[in-house]
This record gives sequence, C-alpha cells and structure tokens, in this order.
Amino acid sequence: MQLALMVARAANGCIGRDNKLPWYLPNDLKYFKQVTLGKPIVMGRKTWESLKGPLPGRTNIVITRQAGYQAQGARVVSTLDEALTLAGHVGLIDGADEAIVIGGAEIYALALPQINRMYVTEVHADVGGDAFFPEVDMSQWQEAGREDFSAQPPNPYDYSFVVYQRR
Repeated sequence: MQLALMVARAANGCIGRDNKLPWYLPNDLKYFKQVTLGKPIVMGRKTWESLKGPLPGRTNIVITRQAGYQAQGARVVSTLDEALTLAGHVGLIDGADEAIVIGGAEIYALALPQINRMYVTEVHADVGGDAFFPEVDMSQWQEAGREDFSAQPPNPYDYSFVVYQRR
C-alpha cells in the first residue's frame, strides 16, 4: 500500500490555528473528500477532535498516547506503525491502494520519511496560526500535477492543488 499525506498549508507553512483550519476554502474541502474517499485516513488525536465526527466513507484511524482514549466511529492506536499496519489491512479489505495521513503537525513530521506522495493545497498567502507543516527537503520530491485557482467567493485566497511524488 502506498502512503500519502494531504495538507493545506499557507505560504508561511501555517496549517492551523486553535485546532482549526485558519481559512475557509470550500473547494479545498471538496478536493479533500475527492482524494480521501474510500481510503483509510490517519490522524492525530487533536485533528480527530477538531472534526464534527468520523469522516464518512473512510476508515478513520486516530493516533494517541492517551491510554483508554475512545473515538466513536474511529479506530484508535497508539503509534504511527500501528496506524500504518491497520491502514494496510483496511486497504486490503476495502480495495484501497493508498492510505492518507491528514494531520496534524506532529503526525506529519513522524510520517514524512515514509510518505511516497503529498497532496498539497498551497494557499498563496501568509496566515497567522499556531500549527505549522514541518520542513521538507523538496529536492526529494517532484511535482506530478498542479491546478491553480484565483480567489473567487467564497474562496478568499489564490490557491493551488499540487501533487508531489517522491523521487
């Protein structure tokens, strides 16, 4: 199974503020659903808690160090390795060839060495926040696809959907 990550990040690397996205980009939310539907998704506890519930049509896998943590509608594990093993099993059953890490910053940092593909929404603005995407050595990646969009209500920023493949 391939391992990917999906992130929306501002030009300054910001990915969150107060455990929420620091912007509202409806087209990005549609893109997120399109890419992740039918695939196991892996996230940290804080990302899980930022959601209104499990994301439908995907096996939600939550990583936490909190013993006994329960997440209704999700599978809970304590390490990234456990999450990836579970995602692999789920992928075999569901016919998915890719698992997608969806955040947050700590989980991205842990997973990056194992990621083969990155789906990145590049928000063309500097945005204030308290969560940032980890530094990535872009010499290890090549752009495999790009769609650019201009700000048009209700999307307040210029943005691009970019797919990077590990070299």
